[in-house]
Amino acid sequence: MEKLQLGKSDLYVSPVGLGCMGFSHASGDPTADDVAVEMLRAAHEIGYDFYDTAEAYVGVKADGSISYNEELVGAAIRGFRDEVVVATKMGVRHDANNNLVLDSRPETIRASCEGSLRKLGIDTLDLYYQHRIDPKVEPEGVAEEFGRLIAEGKIRAWGISETTEEYLRRAHAVTPVTAIENRYSMMARWHESIFPACVELGISYVAFSPMANGFLTGAYSPQTKFEGKQDFREGMPQYTEGGYAKARDLLDLLHAMAEEKGCTMGQLSLAWMINKDPRIIPIPGTRKLHRLKENFGAANVPITAEEIATIDAKLDTMEFDVFGGHAAK
Repeated sequence: MEKLQLGKSDLYVSPVGLGCMGFSHASGDPTADDVAVEMLRAAHEIGYDFYDTAEAYVGVKADGSISYNEELVGAAIRGFRDEVVVATKMGVRHDANNNLVLDSRPETIRASCEGSLRKLGIDTLDLYYQHRIDPKVEPEGVAEEFGRLIAEGKIRAWGISETTEEYLRRAHAVTPVTAIENRYSMMARWHESIFPACVELGISYVAFSPMANGFLTGAYSPQTKFEGKQDFREGMPQYTEGGYAKARDLLDLLHAMAEEKGCTMGQLSLAWMINKDPRIIPIPGTRKLHRLKENFGAANVPITAEEIATIDAKLDTMEFDVFGGHAAK
């Protein structure tokens, strides 16, 4: 499987990365540490070499202790550290109501970097993201601090998650950005306007929630019982009766095309973006071994430019209720 260059850096990864968040955060009660580490190591054996985590990915275990996602990733990769690219993020924390609290002050960037290095047990962060834009801090100041961390050898490259084009350009002019990590899926296409800037500046687009929080697998419905307050999918717009009805035509389209190609609906949704542009690298997450194998195999699903154009034309006629704060058409 041919590897893809992250931006203009010396980092190369497979076409499908691994979103590690769900082992600790947002997908129900945290996975037991030993099970999570075993699964993360199994991912490496499958071929995953791009692990995505974050300082904010934490959850409460059954015994009341905290599950730190970075610690799980660090424990898992200890035997093959040099064979994987590790991305983590700083700049947000969750309050008691799961709302994001933003902080990208230079001193916070530096302190968070040191904390992530300790939790991961590594000497250098391969790719370090600003997790969300902090309106209180100018992009130039953020970029300067990340640039200092690069110069000091604490990080190899930096990126921005959920960025706008204006913010990206201003930050990139100070310290070149390697990748952005924005939401993207068949149901969440509102960031496509930033694609030309990524091409122009030589920046990779890392796509999180590439299957719309699992919706495009076809495995979930409004009747699905999620895992309470630690599962953020509970109550997402696409899992309401109305949201599901709006997306019914898309699910039917995916099901029909997947049957024709002999793949799963989830694989097809990933192949659609992988083949749209080599700068797009999806990072689906899962806690199931068979899904790990399935998602990674999406890179081998053949889909032509004509088929992608046909799908896009149909998506242009559809409107969705989907998590992320936009009505996607």
